[in-house]
Amino acid sequence: MAGKIIGYGSYLPSKKLSNEDLSHMVETNNEWIVERTGIESRNISDPNVETTSYMASEAAIKAIENAGIDAKEIDLIIVATTTPNYVFPSMSCIVQRETGAINSACFDLNSACPGFVTAFNTAQAYINAGQYETILVVGSECLSNYTDWKDRGTCILFGDGAGAIVLKKNEKVECDFIMRASGKRGDCLHCESAMQDVEQTDAFKESIYMRMKGQEVFKFAVTEVPKVIEDLLAKIGKEAKEIDLYVLHQANKRIIESVSKRLKVDILKFPMNIQNTGNTSSASIPVLLDELRKKGELKEGMKLVLSSFGGGLSWGATYIEL
Repeated sequence: MAGKIIGYGSYLPSKKLSNEDLSHMVETNNEWIVERTGIESRNISDPNVETTSYMASEAAIKAIENAGIDAKEIDLIIVATTTPNYVFPSMSCIVQRETGAINSACFDLNSACPGFVTAFNTAQAYINAGQYETILVVGSECLSNYTDWKDRGTCILFGDGAGAIVLKKNEKVECDFIMRASGKRGDCLHCESAMQDVEQTDAFKESIYMRMKGQEVFKFAVTEVPKVIEDLLAKIGKEAKEIDLYVLHQANKRIIESVSKRLKVDILKFPMNIQNTGNTSSASIPVLLDELRKKGELKEGMKLVLSSFGGGLSWGATYIEL
């Protein structure tokens, strides 16, 4: 028994920031960015309108509509985000208000880029335990608010957006997962709390930006992501070739290609949209899932592996049948 995905939704801001645009902001160019990341453009939110909760709500509304259910049927809302527009109320409570899911419990979850996978696994555990039957899971990020637009190493990577799915208890569907973390490597990718300093000093302004040791994160990802997927496949007794699609966190095209080679699986089984979205953190996997759904590439009975990695450092992999 597990939660079957019955609805998909996503929201991407209309404003596009191209590599050409970035070349006028920092010392870079389109070829340099594409070669190292695979990214050509990313979506940037309007800070006055497209907040994390706004985008989360828009994606959630679409997912509920796609599921064909009444929002009042939802038992629980989990929003994964590292960029909430309020300390409280939670983003999930705002999503509840905007969707009309008045019978749901709500909480947010912060697990950086693996946030959606972590929230998805948490939802599955609740369903498997018999606690809830219908759960809305959302990943939403306004990373542009925490991007240092003078730092070439990070500003080329990130974009904004939100994705959502609806899970419904199903006796025939199978799901399993593995989650891991390495707190001792937390300084490889971090963003200090802006609440540490009240005065608007230079140190305060600096603290709100994401900082990343790019090479260390890359080496970590190309080693640990394929390993956790291999361990998951061993756990569920399946071979890599039996999986129909590997839906990975859209962080870097080279990382995805490396995972494909390590697993000895055709790259065509690794769908990508990073070229158009950049790294949207916890939103990347649900946004990609909705895109695949719209293209008709998700079929009943398909076997998927979802996998993500990021700040913490934390990472994980999930097996789910559609």
